[in-house]
Amino acid sequence: MTATRRTPSPVPVATTGPVRSAPGRRSAPGRRFASGRRVAGYLALVVAVAVLLLPFYWMVMSSLKTDSEVFTIPIQWFPDTLVWRNYVDIWQRSEMTTWLRNTLLLSVLVTLLQVFTGSFAAYGFARIRFPGRNLLFLAYIGTIAVPWQSYMIPQFILMSELRLSNTLWAIVALQAFGAFGVFLMKQFYETIPEELSESARVDGLSEFGIYRRIMLPLSRPALASLTLLTFVTTWNDYLGPLIYLRSPDLRTVQLGLRTFISQYNAEYALIMTGSVLSVLPVAVIFLLGQRHFVEGIATTGLKG
Repeated sequence: MTATRRTPSPVPVATTGPVRSAPGRRSAPGRRFASGRRVAGYLALVVAVAVLLLPFYWMVMSSLKTDSEVFTIPIQWFPDTLVWRNYVDIWQRSEMTTWLRNTLLLSVLVTLLQVFTGSFAAYGFARIRFPGRNLLFLAYIGTIAVPWQSYMIPQFILMSELRLSNTLWAIVALQAFGAFGVFLMKQFYETIPEELSESARVDGLSEFGIYRRIMLPLSRPALASLTLLTFVTTWNDYLGPLIYLRSPDLRTVQLGLRTFISQYNAEYALIMTGSVLSVLPVAVIFLLGQRHFVEGIATTGLKG
């Protein structure tokens, strides 16, 4: 008989170094460090938001104070008595209704035209191939780098010759087209698979039908971003209306507040009340569309 040889069992070796954790699992100090870093990041964000919102809070609170309380030292962050009368006086002592109506009309018209022209031109640059397309797009986008002050006088002469000066149509005609909107929409269109357009062409759909039925529904985040940016820019525009709108009946809210400040330069509470009313519509629109705005900015330029 042959003797069976037994394999000796391995002897456990004592380890003197630190025990490593399993891959993919953090140690307790690592988890604490990550949690502390996350908390510090949240605190930094809270501080940044507080710094950004502090001027708006002070403006709103100042609109509910008396004139003597607006610039008191130390700063009175909350008034002793809320003066809601200021929001009644601003409507009675100024043409706030006319200013807001003109500003809203300009902002809506310019926004609709820029969204349509920008998205339509962007579709041509993104999906239709024609000679010199890239060169033409580069030249068109290059106009963003040209300051408006360099061609402000020729534009004014042109609007005067067309008899559009001192009318709201001058602002609409000048701002109905925008290179930034074309650039933003083109970058978003390029993230949409081209196979969708090819399939629609095979089914007999025209280019305008592809643009209306396929591209526009899929580009809602980018359209929301362009709508919000254009509306805010037009609403806050001061220099354009100052040049072209000379009649008091055509003043926008920015021009109206400027004339109101010159007439009531010591009534700070009413000035702050007018400022709140001028900011409120933009803030409401941004709050309603912020999800689409963030989504559109985040996805623009990413290849799908």
